[in-house]
Amino acid sequence: MEDRKTGKNTKKWICMAAAVGIALFLTGLLAGERTRMVQAKVAKTQESLAEEVFRFHVLGNSDSRKDQEVKLKVRDAVIDYMKRDMGEWEDLSGGEDAAKAEATKRWAKTHLRKIEDTANQVLEEEGYSYRAKAEVTTCYFPDKRYGDVLFPEGEYEALRIKLGKAKGRNWWCVLYPNLCFMNSTCAVVEEDGKKVLKEALTAEEYEMVTAASDFKIKWFFFGDKEKDEKIHGGNQK
Repeated sequence: MEDRKTGKNTKKWICMAAAVGIALFLTGLLAGERTRMVQAKVAKTQESLAEEVFRFHVLGNSDSRKDQEVKLKVRDAVIDYMKRDMGEWEDLSGGEDAAKAEATKRWAKTHLRKIEDTANQVLEEEGYSYRAKAEVTTCYFPDKRYGDVLFPEGEYEALRIKLGKAKGRNWWCVLYPNLCFMNSTCAVVEEDGKKVLKEALTAEEYEMVTAASDFKIKWFFFGDKEKDEKIHGGNQK
């Protein structure tokens, strides 16, 4: 009798262990699928975001203290020039947000020589022999935190200034929407900057960049149905 009872208990435990194993396996599959869905959604939203954003990127000659200091002086001089000239450029006024973004890119492409001259003037005044190279290009950016705003990794179009060998640490900001002009150090995005972002981006893009953490991004993409309908319903611009 004991052997029969022991055999039944053994089978019971085997069945329970098998059930737990299957449950864990299925949970793993579901978790993996959800992760892939999140990654795909983030990538798709990033591609859409990249069409709305134009970045400004300055690469220092090296990581030496002097090269990094002059990089910031070049940054300030170029931003001051852009503030003056872009504010007077008629093509940047009015129109839809997409048109404004394209106008900003067009301004940069047609003012590369002047941007280089502005940067080189700083380099000459500071006694540096290397020169600046300005270009509008599409390049890969890793995840970048802009205060409490996070731009996901991906390809973005940018106005890029390379100083000398361009082997040093880089500095960046968002030229459109014009966050560069609000705070040249770009340490934080203040409320006015967030308002500019919110007006220029879709609701989904804005929610993603202000999620500020992987957990919040996942919650955003897999939130409740009401939230999803609100984002994808009548609130798109």
